Amino acid sequence: MARRALKLASLAAATSGIYLYGNKFLDPNDFGVVRVGRAIATTAVITYDYLTSLRSIPYGSEEYDFLKSQVHLRSAERLRELCCANRGTFIKVGQHLGALDYLLPEEYTRTLKVLHSQAPQSTRQEIEQVIREDLGKEIKELFMSFEDTPLGAASLAQVHKAVLQDGRTVAVKIQHPKVQAQSSKDILLMEVLLLVVKQIFPDFEFMWLVEEAKKNLPLELDFLNEGRNAEKVAHMLRNFDFLKVPRIYWELSTRRVLLMEFMEGGQVNDRAYMERNGIDVNEISRNLGKLYSEMIFVNGFVHCDPHPGNVLVKKCPASGKAHIILLDHGLYQVLSESFRMDYCRLWQALIKADMKRVQKYSRRLGAGDLYPLFACMLTARSWESVNRGIDRSPVSASEDVEIRSNAAAYLPQITQLLNNVPRQMLLLLKTNDLLRGIESALHTRASASSFLNMSRCCIRAVSTYQRSKSHTLYRRVQISLTEGLSLWQINLYELFLWLKGSRLGNWVIALLSWMHHSTY
Repeated sequence: MARRALKLASLAAATSGIYLYGNKFLDPNDFGVVRVGRAIATTAVITYDYLTSLRSIPYGSEEYDFLKSQVHLRSAERLRELCCANRGTFIKVGQHLGALDYLLPEEYTRTLKVLHSQAPQSTRQEIEQVIREDLGKEIKELFMSFEDTPLGAASLAQVHKAVLQDGRTVAVKIQHPKVQAQSSKDILLMEVLLLVVKQIFPDFEFMWLVEEAKKNLPLELDFLNEGRNAEKVAHMLRNFDFLKVPRIYWELSTRRVLLMEFMEGGQVNDRAYMERNGIDVNEISRNLGKLYSEMIFVNGFVHCDPHPGNVLVKKCPASGKAHIILLDHGLYQVLSESFRMDYCRLWQALIKADMKRVQKYSRRLGAGDLYPLFACMLTARSWESVNRGIDRSPVSASEDVEIRSNAAAYLPQITQLLNNVPRQMLLLLKTNDLLRGIESALHTRASASSFLNMSRCCIRAVSTYQRSKSHTLYRRVQISLTEGLSLWQINLYELFLWLKGSRLGNWVIALLSWMHHSTY
């Protein structure tokens, strides 16, 4: 009897296995035990590699540094494979790590960057299912045409080009159907694994990563929230005529489906595209800096995912002006007033190389005695450059290598800092690194104009705050006059820089020099 039951159980298991394998709508990756088992196995292998590979090697030796780099690379590749296999939340977290160029070892950031182009795609059946469930209609009822191949696929969703029945061309963002159900379990799994790793490596401080995912993922999975963010930032930055934000079509949008105006262009880091289309690279870099300075310092409402796929550029045929198109508004950071003021004053101190104030405001933002490292993390410059003044000279190739090497050398201190600073700082650091990556691709990094724009925004933000706290008309007028004078000085300095770099300026300088010599 027992033997017969065992045969029946085996037959049932085999039949179930064949059915699951042959059923195109079921994916083994969707089963919790597979995802959990894969994550545990990968974590165990990476932990064992770090524990054993460096055990008998003298710390600080050339051999130790070489082997550590090899372990970093092997571990990053295993982590990338885990993210690609488990998809969804895992890819999202991997992309976040890949964006921290100057905060994590280069082996990790270089390896994980590819996750931006290796996100999974939902099938046509899955797309139809989501649209049917959320909009109550079939694709052919809603659209005259709908392109099967997505314009782009990300960790949480993919975007398709379509034409509505009334002839409007739209972009349709559709959430991967399994992400909602898996995300909370995935985050819990990451939290448990990180806690276990921390018991083995006490210096391992990556719980901030899980905390950020817990807070931000539910917001990113709500496309109605993304639509509201898009409208808010478009209104907030309406004075910048070069900025374009796709209009949202609310009547056909839900928490999992977002319909918006279709816009296209070249990626913001594609210098060759800009040169082919007659777009001024320096103007684009300058305008992008203006946008983010306004968001961070003045408004405290910051688009925190400016990777090149989310920032497009296009030359308007009618006006000849270059537009910046800002996409994907799911991830924003709202800065508190006190944090924003401290951050403003810290950047003012960094630009002026006022080291006492750098120390003061770094400590106020949670850096403690690690304030020199914090200043280097914020600026992606060496401590020597920070002391000399970050606007004094461009970033050299050797300095860039030094910063990236330090990310590996000071990893325990960096992770400690990330655990201590306010949560608002974490997405700003990621945003800073993404913007620096764009500037590096365009060869416009650390330009004087970017620091001038930051200075203007900091002055305006601090002056507005001071006026709001003043109780007398005299004091408010005094603040406004000081603000106007400071802005005038920046404008004058900018004019000087322009004259210095222009042909007219060279003529003027030559004429003044000739007049000076002829006098004597």
